[in-house]
Amino acid sequence: MQPTFLHIESSTDICSLAVSRGEEVIGFSETAEAYQHASQMTLLIDKAMQAAELHLSDLSAVSVSLGPGSYTSLRVGFSTAKGICYALEKPLITVPSLQALAGAIGREGLVDSLGEGAEILYVPMIDARRMEVYAAVYDQGLNEVQAPQAMVIDESAFSTYLEKGTHLVLGGNGAPKCQAILQHPQVHFVSVLATASNSVPLAYLSYQQKDFVDVAYVEPFYLKPPNITVSKKKLL
Repeated sequence: MQPTFLHIESSTDICSLAVSRGEEVIGFSETAEAYQHASQMTLLIDKAMQAAELHLSDLSAVSVSLGPGSYTSLRVGFSTAKGICYALEKPLITVPSLQALAGAIGREGLVDSLGEGAEILYVPMIDARRMEVYAAVYDQGLNEVQAPQAMVIDESAFSTYLEKGTHLVLGGNGAPKCQAILQHPQVHFVSVLATASNSVPLAYLSYQQKDFVDVAYVEPFYLKPPNITVSKKKLL
């Protein structure tokens, strides 16, 4: 029988849950409003598990988005995943958020329209507020070409690749920030977002390779420290 997984994606403003059997998604749920992770997580899990007609005890493993992304949202996802794995003694898998998003970009099929032999790279982007994004670059095999980093987008962004004739395919909720700035014939955009379903192929591969993390010690990949505002009120 194929293994079953619960996938938690909490790196962006929208939280989503997926349940898969092997590489087939059999249950899915997501928040309708932004940044409702903490209040909706339990309800989303129940909804996804009911759609899959499974109980948490039936799971083979749990996967959670590693980041980068929203500090608070990632913590909610990790706390939930750790709690389930610890209570039910299930293995935990972390899925790099940008790599999962790169996989979704590749599955959009735009590559086929760019012509045989074209050099193509995927650039997944997660909104990091203002004109900043969390971005990385992957080849078509989802191998990392440029490590995740926080970037302020300007006209020179990714110029090294474009000057070589490489086509870049951008996706994620940070990509729309680039459309007015990166107007280049080798820059292409696809409408994909970070969602728990994107984690399925990578989580399944990690499970087959028994690539599990230590539930007690693993932490999210924040990339940047949290944006903490200090009160201007004087302490009495």
